[in-house]
Amino acid sequence: MKFDITKNTHYTLFKLNEKKLDATVSPELKGEFILLCKPTLPSLIVDLTDVEFCDSSGLSALLIAERQMRQHGGKVKLIGVQKRVMALLKISQLDRVFHIFDSLAKAAKS
Repeated sequence: MKFDITKNTHYTLFKLNEKKLDATVSPELKGEFILLCKPTLPSLIVDLTDVEFCDSSGLSALLIAERQMRQHGGKVKLIGVQKRVMALLKISQLDRVFHIFDSLAKAAKS
């Protein structure tokens, strides 16, 4: 799995550099999220710009991050969500769970 992590005092940016968010990457992604989502982290921004496809295991990985962050009052914010992935988020009603933004600047300000 290819990804980049950028940290600052207000948030951590996790950029997934994969075309598919599915069972081939979700186990490793869950592990990364568990390591990242500590009580000292106020906000995790997940950049899905490169992700063209997501399945239920990919959603499960995102939900792991959301649950970990919610336990200590943090937030998961999604940016760069492609149309197909957004359609899946809406069908599963997870667009109500995640904070979704058009840009990093907007996500960082919220």
